[in-house]
Amino acid sequence: MTIVTTTLGPVQGHVKDDILMFSGIPYAAPPTGARRFMAAQPHPGWREVRPATRFGRAAPQVATGGMTNSVSVPWSEDCLFLNISTPAADDRKRPVFFWIHGGAYRTGQGAVPWYNGAQFAHNGDIVTVSINYRLGALGFTDLSRFGADYATSGINGILDQIMALEWVRDNIGQFGGDPDRVTIGGESAGGFSVCTLLGSARAQGLFQQAIPQSGGAQHTLTVAQGALVADAFLDAMQAQDMGGVLAATADDILAAQIRVDETLRGALGTVSAFYPVEGSAILPGSPLTAIRDGMAANVAVLTGTNKDEATLFIQGKVDAEQLVKEAGHYGGDQALIDCYQGLYPKMSTTALSIALSTDYTFRMPALRLAEARAAHTPDTWMYLFSWESRTGHLKATHALEIPFVFNNLNKPGVSIFLGKGEVPEALAANMHAAWIQFIQTGDPGWPAYDLSSRKTMVFDTESVLVDDPDAGKHDVWREIR
Repeated sequence: MTIVTTTLGPVQGHVKDDILMFSGIPYAAPPTGARRFMAAQPHPGWREVRPATRFGRAAPQVATGGMTNSVSVPWSEDCLFLNISTPAADDRKRPVFFWIHGGAYRTGQGAVPWYNGAQFAHNGDIVTVSINYRLGALGFTDLSRFGADYATSGINGILDQIMALEWVRDNIGQFGGDPDRVTIGGESAGGFSVCTLLGSARAQGLFQQAIPQSGGAQHTLTVAQGALVADAFLDAMQAQDMGGVLAATADDILAAQIRVDETLRGALGTVSAFYPVEGSAILPGSPLTAIRDGMAANVAVLTGTNKDEATLFIQGKVDAEQLVKEAGHYGGDQALIDCYQGLYPKMSTTALSIALSTDYTFRMPALRLAEARAAHTPDTWMYLFSWESRTGHLKATHALEIPFVFNNLNKPGVSIFLGKGEVPEALAANMHAAWIQFIQTGDPGWPAYDLSSRKTMVFDTESVLVDDPDAGKHDVWREIR
């Protein structure tokens, strides 16, 4: 048994897969009761040794059939916990990989087996941290109209992440990690979060490198959009003030959240109505604008997407009329469709819809992040994951790269995602090694991305470095995304 003393109190870890693990460590006080919708506060701490052998509860969320939610999700508003896997709790000062889960800001938890950091410990001598943070309405509803206590309510989920990073800064040295060698990473909403942190002044200095997977810095709401969501939420809650909101149960809030999502998600052009809201001290404006102005230029970034992200979300056939509506929804017109039909003349309208959705939601935001950094730093690297699942129509779908990055192809739910056939262990080893190299050195091992060659590592059965796999798309998206 290993006991580590943190700034909050002593915790006792356990050994699993020859790795020392600490699970369910609180990094902030529970945001419950009267503190609901407020910025999280420091935890009061404890004196007795606290067992850190079980994962803490996830944030309140609606059950889904998501591939990465193949484990049960017991939840509670008392959800601000983190988990650590480390080769040893000594003074080696190892690099740290701080992982933020995805789930459209609505679902997920740090305990998902796909995020197990054992392989990073075994193969890279890396300390891995995973976290829970507030989701949905509880994490991202701007209720600042009700006073200063709720000034950060539209971005509390991101502020939770910052508090977890501050805990890592103050404590990770006791777990064998180096607080001055922290790489933040995440996928989907976790990748969005990474980009938001890149654009937040409050987060600067808490990490030195970043890996947004299927991320982007355009996934926030303006003050006006945040107010629209808050109005809809209060209407759904039938609440006129904070008293009504505070008196509601978490289930009531989740039910209202579902109604708001159904009503506004399409109009906002987002995967969830509950996104981080700009306008607070944590995020005064657009993170992409802050990055274009030079914020986080001292942070090395590895970013990229999957070739067929949207196959996970688009089911059934899409006809020509629906395709036109979709292009309009993205802010485009027939020229956008014509461009894609020219690039992919043999694609069906359904496949074109998948390509447009993939690029609008994920690929273009990743490219805009790289372009925003180009004027300030050469330290940006780009990838494209192209290996195709053998399950249904998924191909290189959203989230498929995660078990490759963590080299966790044997974890629950992965085989369903991969489909039948030979397990692509060599590809997993290749991607895993690139992530290790980046976490250790700030360079994944191929040329950096620039605006002339746009060199991109394409990960597949045979991985290759290519020049601009997105050629022909840049101009048509320039004024759209």
